Amino acid sequence: MPKTKLHNTSSVAPKKNDIFDDFEPPMTTDGSYLGIQKHVKATQQHLQKKFEQKFDEAKQRLKAAKTRVGLVVASGTIQLQATLPLRDGDTDTKGTGTKQYKISLGIPANIDGLKTAEEEAYELGKLIAHKTFEWNDKYLGRLGKKIIEESKPKTFGELLNQFEEEYFKARPRNRKSEGTFKNHFDIIKRFFDSDQLVTEAEVKSSINKIPAGTATRVATISALSVLFKLFSIEISLKGLKSGYKPKRRMPPNKEDILDYFHYFQRYAAERNYRASSKSYVDNWKFWRWCYGMLATFGLRPEELFINSHIDYWLNPKNIDNAWKVDKDCKTGERVVFAIIPDWIEIFDLKNIEYLNRLKQISSSLLTHIQVDSQVITLALWFKKVGIPFQPYDLRHAFAINGHLLGISIKVMADNMGHSVEMHTSTYQRYFSEENRKQMINEALSKKSEVELLREENINLKEKIKAQQEIIARLQEQLNKQN
Repeated sequence: MPKTKLHNTSSVAPKKNDIFDDFEPPMTTDGSYLGIQKHVKATQQHLQKKFEQKFDEAKQRLKAAKTRVGLVVASGTIQLQATLPLRDGDTDTKGTGTKQYKISLGIPANIDGLKTAEEEAYELGKLIAHKTFEWNDKYLGRLGKKIIEESKPKTFGELLNQFEEEYFKARPRNRKSEGTFKNHFDIIKRFFDSDQLVTEAEVKSSINKIPAGTATRVATISALSVLFKLFSIEISLKGLKSGYKPKRRMPPNKEDILDYFHYFQRYAAERNYRASSKSYVDNWKFWRWCYGMLATFGLRPEELFINSHIDYWLNPKNIDNAWKVDKDCKTGERVVFAIIPDWIEIFDLKNIEYLNRLKQISSSLLTHIQVDSQVITLALWFKKVGIPFQPYDLRHAFAINGHLLGISIKVMADNMGHSVEMHTSTYQRYFSEENRKQMINEALSKKSEVELLREENINLKEKIKAQQEIIARLQEQLNKQN
């Protein structure tokens, strides 16, 4: 089936969204379900609070304008409330010829719907004031052709053309959310034709063509879940992720990290080609420096490149040698402390040449796509020099080293920019049998030292007691002689 080109509006400059100006998202995670749900819940609570505030403001404006129409929220919609002429079939119990009605026009109970509801209230108020109100299809709730039209299944092309607008109505627009949106958009566009109908049969048929148990299938289903929720499409995706198990990766230990750091130089010494400039020949040095930064501070790779705070890093007042992560990063701004401070010098992390290179790169990154490109380039350099793990594994290693050093979970979680729940649920699975053995042996060793000190303390007390007895006898003899 030929594919029709879809219109992706993600390159359009985002509109300012005042709703989220005062929104402070909670510390989230590296993508765990618990962390994502925590962020989603906080966003929903913020939106609800804003809605309630603006809902009260709208009611006050209607009251001040002496509009004889009120607003109420019921069944997830904003309804108009007014005293109107009796509908056909209703009983006039009070003999007034009128009755108070709640009219549902299908307006959603959200901030966008509130504007529509207020406009409808003014319109209904004018009809009441001019005594021209009639019970027509609009106010009776019979929407005729509109209902029929909306009940027809849409195509993926139609949904994707509206996807961006709907997606950012419910969340703040920033570098992270734009990146997430693009990932969702691209994977749906990849596996679904633009003229393909959004029906359960079509959806499941396309998903079943993606190999079961793969991360690609999981990502596709997750993107569809977001799309269907935004457009209130009830298609069950339950059970389609079955068979997927994340790859278990074992992060490098401290000795490995130090060893693989030298792989960059080994690669440079062994390569055999002619370069056009010295800067190109020495390019490996900058990526080796990036390796050292990730290992020393446990950063997410993108946190190194997004609005790098180099002045903070080099400031003489920064006596703790802490690195500052920018507010535009995944979990917001934070200050990160090295847990193995010696690595700052070993990896030459305050080298001005590499910091200037980082500054140049960071200032040129304006979109999440450009940031992703740098992260991919870093990963390619790991592979090029023969490092058998990914840049993100250095972050996992940082977490494990924190455990081995006895640093509390709360401190490590704050240092890494995620919740305690994330730290315990995600990073503990990278804690190997060897790590546990090391910690137990160290604990037993400390216990043995304590026992030795306790025994030494008892022996010293006995010696002191014996000396005190000798002194007491000598004092007694001296008293007798006097």
